[in-house]
Amino acid sequence: MKNTLLLILMSFVSTGNVLASDNRVDGLRPDAPELAKAGNHHIGVRTINLVHKNQIDVVNIVEGQALPLYDRLITIEVWYPADTLEKGGVYENVFLRDGKTQVSLYGSAVRDAAPKRGEQKYPLVIISHGYPGNRYLMSHFGENLASKGYVVASIDHTDSMYQDAGAFGSTLLNRPRDHNFVLNEIERMSGEKSHFLHELVDTDKTGLIGYSMGGYGAVITGGGGISQTNITDPRVSPEGILSTLQSGSDTHEALMDDRFKAIVAIAAWGMKSGFWDDVGLKKVRTPFMFISGSVDDVSGYEDGTKDIFNKTINIDRYLLTFENANHNAAAPIPAPAEAWNAVYNSGNSVAFSHYADPVWDTLRMNNIAEHFTSAYFGKYLKNDITMDSYLHIIKNADEGVYVVEEDGNFKPEHTYWKGFQNRTAKGLTLEYLPKK
Repeated sequence: MKNTLLLILMSFVSTGNVLASDNRVDGLRPDAPELAKAGNHHIGVRTINLVHKNQIDVVNIVEGQALPLYDRLITIEVWYPADTLEKGGVYENVFLRDGKTQVSLYGSAVRDAAPKRGEQKYPLVIISHGYPGNRYLMSHFGENLASKGYVVASIDHTDSMYQDAGAFGSTLLNRPRDHNFVLNEIERMSGEKSHFLHELVDTDKTGLIGYSMGGYGAVITGGGGISQTNITDPRVSPEGILSTLQSGSDTHEALMDDRFKAIVAIAAWGMKSGFWDDVGLKKVRTPFMFISGSVDDVSGYEDGTKDIFNKTINIDRYLLTFENANHNAAAPIPAPAEAWNAVYNSGNSVAFSHYADPVWDTLRMNNIAEHFTSAYFGKYLKNDITMDSYLHIIKNADEGVYVVEEDGNFKPEHTYWKGFQNRTAKGLTLEYLPKK
């Protein structure tokens, strides 16, 4: 009988079938830090299709000809506190990194649930994926923050998704424009009496989470115009289209929106490729939390994220570092089961590697990032001063001392990172620099 059951189990596993318990975006490890836990709100989710009219069609630019225009399709996934007792739902037909395989993801949000309105509106957080990516790549942030009283809008960036990744110049030009467009559209919809977002969102308190190329766009959104170096390079700036994002230009200044109050940039791309310089980074005006792996070989660390952190001298900023983690630190959801076998790049790449890190467990990184973004947005978007105690901690987690009295209270010499269980704050650093 045991042998028969074993054979049945092995046969089932080998088929690659996925149970509803797999592919979850709302996972929580037993050793997760305190603020990674879901909040008190049930969660609703809806998909909204938007159109940004008369935008430059970068993919179809022809040298020497007038810039072509198109109506840019933008789909967003919106999570929000919901007036429901239900919990759980499915995200269907989600593309993986290979751009062909479609899967189902599972989480806590209830599709089309009625929104929960209260005495105060909820702050807004916008999520911007990498290149390529999609609006579900960081859906763990969407659900987690919505459960804590935020409306979260995650963008599908046209020309930058798994199934339509096109000319890189489109990503470079459109990231900050997409951020502003979605913010404006959310505000417009919240003013329509018939819309489910009516009177739900406080867009004057908006945060942004950007990963990789989303982090590149986040630096621009926060005030960091790009340097001259790449503006005249036709490979990334055909017909000089990136001049509109140049540091100090009127067109870049016109993009600045003071409704953005706090930004999280994960593995922000661009520094080691010459897109930022010291002068441009001094113009960054929105507080930032930077998150990076210490061996990021795509965006760079010492010559990438950490360099941006050190040179954005006119803002308060934090830098959370996962020691020995690479470019995929903290942002992507855990690799869906089907990603283990989905190949692309002529069979030389497996989709799994797009979501995973060779050293760190992805869910562990997700939980840590959820903890710190909860503290960060709680401080800057909700003015919750109690969050400071989670953010102003000793730099190196490995040096923390965990000591408690017999009654469970911490001794005066206790320096362990607040919210972390004993022996769990390892391989992490959190740095803080105030504006000058």
